[in-house]
Amino acid sequence: MQKYPDNPSLYEINTRVWLRQFDTPSQRATLNDVPDSVWEGLQNKGMHIIWLMGVWKINAQALHENDLAEDLCVGYSQALPDWQDSDVIGSPYAIDEYIVADDLGGPTALAAVRKQLARFNLRLMLDFVPNHFSRATCLLSKQPAIFVQADNEQQQPDTYNPELFFSSNNTTFAYGRDPFFAPWWDTVQVNYAATEARTYMTEVLQSIASQCDGVRCDMAMLVMNEIFTQTWQPQVSMQIPSTEFWVDAINEVKTNHPDFIFMAEAYWDKEWALQQQGFDYTYDKRLTDRLEEFDVQAVQGHLHANMDFQSRSVRFLENHDEPRAVATFGKPASMAAAVIISTLPGLHFYYDGQFEGKQVRLPVQLGREHLEETDIDVKTFYDTLLTIVDDPVIQSGQWKLLTPKAAWEGNDSFQNMLAWRWEYQQIIKIIIVNFSDTVCQSRLFFSTEFNTDEIVFTDDLAGIEYQREAEEVINNGLYIELQAYQSHIFTCKS
Repeated sequence: MQKYPDNPSLYEINTRVWLRQFDTPSQRATLNDVPDSVWEGLQNKGMHIIWLMGVWKINAQALHENDLAEDLCVGYSQALPDWQDSDVIGSPYAIDEYIVADDLGGPTALAAVRKQLARFNLRLMLDFVPNHFSRATCLLSKQPAIFVQADNEQQQPDTYNPELFFSSNNTTFAYGRDPFFAPWWDTVQVNYAATEARTYMTEVLQSIASQCDGVRCDMAMLVMNEIFTQTWQPQVSMQIPSTEFWVDAINEVKTNHPDFIFMAEAYWDKEWALQQQGFDYTYDKRLTDRLEEFDVQAVQGHLHANMDFQSRSVRFLENHDEPRAVATFGKPASMAAAVIISTLPGLHFYYDGQFEGKQVRLPVQLGREHLEETDIDVKTFYDTLLTIVDDPVIQSGQWKLLTPKAAWEGNDSFQNMLAWRWEYQQIIKIIIVNFSDTVCQSRLFFSTEFNTDEIVFTDDLAGIEYQREAEEVINNGLYIELQAYQSHIFTCKS
């Protein structure tokens, strides 16, 4: 495959739902039925990594009653008004075993898809759910020592929910959970205080690494020693190993697969710590939250973080856990936010349906989605934006944050603007976004030597050229006026 860019783009697919578009009247589609044209289309949009979410074997039938809980059914009705019991296929995050599900074509189909993707220079990412397995997993009988089990002498009432344990095979196991909420009732907790569990989960990672090019690690911070202890030591007696699971496991996997990608779903300000433990990329949920709050100054402050952190941050607006961007921001603001996350350093993360302007977030337990019409405005916008982002200047250039200044005294509208520049092989791109619902003006200064008296700024988004006197730009700054949620992506030539 070609060299991996510094700032790649990833596309998430809800595999079991997405495959339905390839069904025939007589047969449900598997991974074998995806035509080359689909992957070629994603390559043409500038994608580098395809995350097939939810390919592993689950035991939905055994947990069907959990998936029909009242609160879940409310969500089903909102996302799919005509849903039926047969549409509830179970959570892909309650895994039975790390074997590709038969209804997706099994391991041979996955291997074929990986080869298919490689022909288009696309890497394959899959899930790793370190914290738990399905409560109905066959591993309860095969590998009981890898799970947290009740210790009657040590067990104390839980602050959030006393029903932490369930019985299976005459043993009392713990439900999977994080320290702040009630358990996930369809899961069983892996015990990271046990050597057997760490060894087994590392072996799982080694197996996954032989089948793909990277993993997205669900709730990765939960198995850090500090958080695992906080969650479980009040409940059961345990001795936590001195080393961190992620440090040991990532080192072992990368010994055999040095280019394998580890991406962490991370919260609670544990992103930097997880990067230090070996993760190539960590979710930047804080940026997403600040964008959703329309807090431009907080976003500006966030982007002052050092480049080691920023270059390993995952920039996103939506995924299977988050509401759809158009529904969250409104259409104009969602497009401005997309310019922001797509032109920052780090990994640019998109979710299937985002480019078409879908507005309905589908619960992961459902196997069918409500059909939505493509929003032509959103599609046209992304077609243009992704072409711009698929450029060495943004993928491999040098990034620098810029600070908009007041266009004239007393005009504070510049505080609604965000700006930065990319430079690569003497080509400069300048991005400036008005992330507000009012017209804004600013002056933008950027240190660049110009060899002529006139500078041409080509707006790649609008296809419009602006000519400015170099002396004016150098001395007074580039004057910018943007309508509500409007953006410029300038390529500069002197």
